[in-house]
Amino acid sequence: MDALGPRIKSLRLAAGLNKAALARQVGVSDVTISYWESGTIKQIGHERLVALSQALNCPLAHLLEGEPSRPSPLYLRSTLPLPWQEVAHKGIDLPLELIPEQRWDGDCHLVTPAPDEHFDFLGPLDLAAVAPTEIFRQPGLYLVAEEDTLYLRRVAQDNNGQLTFQRQGQTTTTPYHSGMRLKAKVVALWRSESAT
Repeated sequence: MDALGPRIKSLRLAAGLNKAALARQVGVSDVTISYWESGTIKQIGHERLVALSQALNCPLAHLLEGEPSRPSPLYLRSTLPLPWQEVAHKGIDLPLELIPEQRWDGDCHLVTPAPDEHFDFLGPLDLAAVAPTEIFRQPGLYLVAEEDTLYLRRVAQDNNGQLTFQRQGQTTTTPYHSGMRLKAKVVALWRSESAT
């Protein structure tokens, strides 16, 4: 944990936060943030570390140990920006055997809902591989932005080739309108056993 201070600063800058903004989110003063970043204060309590990881949108292990050697899920929030746009994050390579029904050859990111966030089709402990795209490629689940809010919707095309959007548990669909933007396609989804 010797490099924790510089790591906090690096993650703060990558998230586009100044010390005051991070301090507000964590519930401390901006002077405390300065002390943590400089290493003047070396001991940070567990609750503050958890709050830091949430404010910086990174897993706690990444905050404590640095860039992981294997991919870590990003917290998915219901507001923009997308989590892989907030933090410098390496995508994952999914073996084609895991996604045989998908036609995908681009970047993927692992996401899970952030604490206190709720999404259709994605439970609190579920994990999804999402591929950034603004283009409809095939029917399935997509992250859709409407204004600055993100939703997970089942997207398909009607008989006229127009996109339709469906919420979980509903049989009716909503037609596309100019305020909707596709942001990512769910190419794989793993459900938590405790959620079933």
